[in-house]
Amino acid sequence: MHRPSQQIRFCASRDGTRIAYATCGKGPPLLWVGHWVGHLNLDWDSPVWGPWLSLLTRRHTLVTYDWRGCGLSDREGIEFSWKHYNDDLEAVVAAAGLERFDLIATSASSCAVAISYAARHAAQVGHLVLCGSATRGILARAVSTDQFAEAETRLRAVELGWQKERPAYGQFFTSLHMPDATAEQFRTYNDLLRLTTTPQNAIALLRTFYALDVTKVVSEVACPTLVLHARQDAIISSDEGRAVAAAIPGARFVPLEGRGHILLDTEPAWKQLVAALDDFLPPSPGKPGKPDGLLDELTAREQEVLELVAQGLDNGTIAQKLGISEKTVRNQVSAIRSKLGVTSRVQAAVRAREAGFGQKAAK
Repeated sequence: MHRPSQQIRFCASRDGTRIAYATCGKGPPLLWVGHWVGHLNLDWDSPVWGPWLSLLTRRHTLVTYDWRGCGLSDREGIEFSWKHYNDDLEAVVAAAGLERFDLIATSASSCAVAISYAARHAAQVGHLVLCGSATRGILARAVSTDQFAEAETRLRAVELGWQKERPAYGQFFTSLHMPDATAEQFRTYNDLLRLTTTPQNAIALLRTFYALDVTKVVSEVACPTLVLHARQDAIISSDEGRAVAAAIPGARFVPLEGRGHILLDTEPAWKQLVAALDDFLPPSPGKPGKPDGLLDELTAREQEVLELVAQGLDNGTIAQKLGISEKTVRNQVSAIRSKLGVTSRVQAAVRAREAGFGQKAAK
C-alpha cells in the first residue's frame, strides 16, 4: 500500500476546541472530510480507511482531520452543532494554509459540511466530490412515528453497547454501513468504533447528524461537483444522492454497484470510484489532461475561444485577439457551455484545463 509520511498538527476552532489535522502526500491540495468514525493515528493501518488514504495521496497533498470529540481532537466538554462543524473545517483550512483546493467528503454528515463550505467559499473550492450524500438527516426527513422511533432506537443502542468488548451496536452499525465487509474489515471497524470516541460524544454527534438539513444552501454550490452513491445504500437511499446531484448546477451523478455506505477496496464498486475520481479530479501540474469526448463536438472557432477562456481572458480581450465582436464571443461561450453540459464560465474553464487547454501563457 502506498504510504507517504504523515504530519499531525493541531489548530483551534472558533470556540477554542482543538482539532487534530494531518497532511501527507505530494501534489495539488485535496481536503478530505472523512467519516466521523476515524482516528488519525490509526486510520493508515485500518483495512477500511487505509485504502482510501492510499488512493487520495497518489496524486495529491491530502489534508484530513478528526471530528471534534473524536480521535486526537478534544473530547472533553465539547459542544456539538453544525455551526461548530463548519467552524472546525474553516479552522483546518486556515491552519493548513489552503488557498484553493479540491474537497472530498465520504458520508452523509461529512457531505453536509462540505456542501455548506463550498456554498460559502466558492473562490476556494476547485472541485467537490460527495460520496453517500443527503440533503436531510433521518429526523429532518422523518414524517411518521415509526421513523422517529427508529432513530431513537439507534441512539439507545449506542448508549448500551458502544464500550462493551463485543458491542451489539458495533455489529449492527458495521453491518449497516459495510454489509459486504470481509471478516478483518468487520472486526477492525468494530474496534475502531470504541477507540474513536465515548458513547456520550457518539450520541451527541449522531443527534446532530440526524437533524442535518442543507436544502437551503445546496443549490448555491457553484464548483464542478461529482456525486457518487451506492445503489443499495442501507444508510442513505440513493434517491437522496440523486436529489443532491439534481440540486447542484451541472453536477455529475455516478451510481455505484454496491450496498455499502462506506465503500471498501474489496468491492467491485471500488474500481468505479477510482475511475470516476481519476476522470473528474484535475491532473497534477505538468501532467497532460485526459481527452474529453465532448470537446470533439466543438467547432474549430469554439475550441479557439475555449483555449482563451481556459487562460482566464475576458470576452473583450478574446474578441480583440480573434478579430471578432464581443457579442460573437458571448454567443460562442454560451454554445460551449451548452455542449460541455456546464452552467458557468468557470466550470467550462475547469473542464477545458482538465483536457489540456489553457497551458500556454496568455499574451
